[in-house]
Amino acid sequence: MTFDIESFHERAVTTPSHESVGEMRSLLVETLRDAGFEPTVDDAGNVLATRDGDGAGPHLVLNTHIDTVPPHVPHERDGEIVRGRGSCDAKGPLAALLSAFFAVEPERGAVTLAITPDEEVHSTGAAALRGRLDADGFIVGEPTGLDVCTAARGRFEGSITISGTSAHAAEPESGDNAIAAAAPILERLASYDESGGPGEHEQLGRPSLVPTLIEGGEAPNQIPAECRLTFDRRSVPPETAEGFRSGLSEWLRRRLPEGVDLSVALSDRETPFLEAFATDPDETLVETLAAESGGAVRPFGAATEASYFAEEAPTVVFGPGVLADETGAVAHSEREYVRLPEVHAAAEAVTGTLESMLC
Repeated sequence: MTFDIESFHERAVTTPSHESVGEMRSLLVETLRDAGFEPTVDDAGNVLATRDGDGAGPHLVLNTHIDTVPPHVPHERDGEIVRGRGSCDAKGPLAALLSAFFAVEPERGAVTLAITPDEEVHSTGAAALRGRLDADGFIVGEPTGLDVCTAARGRFEGSITISGTSAHAAEPESGDNAIAAAAPILERLASYDESGGPGEHEQLGRPSLVPTLIEGGEAPNQIPAECRLTFDRRSVPPETAEGFRSGLSEWLRRRLPEGVDLSVALSDRETPFLEAFATDPDETLVETLAAESGGAVRPFGAATEASYFAEEAPTVVFGPGVLADETGAVAHSEREYVRLPEVHAAAEAVTGTLESMLC
């Protein structure tokens, strides 16, 4: 079939999907049906379609998402540059993966298109696919500037609740000030990765641990009995969410100020946290895609649903567009854009990779 990648991309970017993905999912399903496929939409809202070869071979999965962050930014084209919400994150990668899926008829193995509905929020679609696809490799579409990204840090969010004893501010020694106790605890927090964390990762470098919010106290003339610190954790392998939580709790308790207690809790989520992942750069999928794209092999700069799939098989993140350029943020910003030649180049690189591994 002939697939007009630029026309599809324009229709996708002009279709808002920041509040509901219903219309965008219908466009994707309609496009697949027009090409002669019968996609399925599972209970989690994932769109799935598979092409099987005649012989034994690897099963490769092409994945990206159809939701965008708000607000919707209208489509605008200036020559080879397309602006608008989703133009690079991730409707540019979607157009490229869809083009490759249509272009390659496997002789062996299989290729599955698996498009998720809510990567930007809860990742319930990707979570529902964990362990279901029986894949031998995943290409996850995100804006990487045509580089092949083999690793990404995870992201955990949580809080440290410091508990003291309230008292009248005129008699501070009669209570235990939870806010005052935050100072040594913050110092201890800052030193966690020097002595208590997982250390430096060969691809991703050091993890980060940043306090982002602090709240506490009930009245200006009362010693506060509670203080809460919110943190953002960007993890590296082999650290897990629960391993981090318990490790941080133990680290902070070693020098807990007298008279106070603390607890460390991760934020409630509908789905598991996006863990850090790393794929061996020597994997065939990495080497093949890098040779086809001509891009560098490097880590990805943001947490991604690739985390869920990397538990199962070698996983790379790849696509047209960038998260940021020399001017500033691109993805998730008012100036989001993608260059159409990059969308075409991404499609050609994935097509070449599928042909090499499945034909």
